Amino acid sequence: MTTANKITILRILLIPFFVVEVLYYVKTGNEAHRSLAIVSFAVAAICDGVDGYIARRYNQRSELGAILDPLADKLLLVSGIVVLSFEHKPYLETVPLWLTGTVIGRDMLVLVGMFVIQMTVGKVKVRPRILGKVATVLQMAVVLWILLKWGPKWLSVWVMGAALCTGISGLLYVWDGVRQLSAHPSSSPVQKV
Repeated sequence: MTTANKITILRILLIPFFVVEVLYYVKTGNEAHRSLAIVSFAVAAICDGVDGYIARRYNQRSELGAILDPLADKLLLVSGIVVLSFEHKPYLETVPLWLTGTVIGRDMLVLVGMFVIQMTVGKVKVRPRILGKVATVLQMAVVLWILLKWGPKWLSVWVMGAALCTGISGLLYVWDGVRQLSAHPSSSPVQKV
């Protein structure tokens, strides 16, 4: 178990704590719960960069880390976006349902595509794209913006940016998947003899 993987597991363990603190805040209005939600989300988000840095810098890349790291990202962001999609006024602004649908839809599409490629080709080659990383940062910004109560004026800018980057990165992942499938012999037409 590498140090990078331990940090990733910490990120995963922070997710239920974050969700519970948000829910307690919107139920009670107690600012201590909102503060704990912000801190837990921020620590998990910062640790995303830290575990990646440690894995690269100290040559701690592992198969487990290759699975856990993106899983931790998805769980954190989907949890944050889904919990903030419910109406929590007067305490918090709401993530538009269409953004929630875009994020979940893209992630489901990627998962199904990975499964199909794994079953057909035998190995999935995932090329992380800068646009996918930008989408992740913008999704984190949306969640933090709402939790920090910085108001709805700029929130729509972050939401639109997150939606565009998420949607386009999803299309790029589909493009990559189609290319992987097309390059494999099982995609070629069957010749009748």
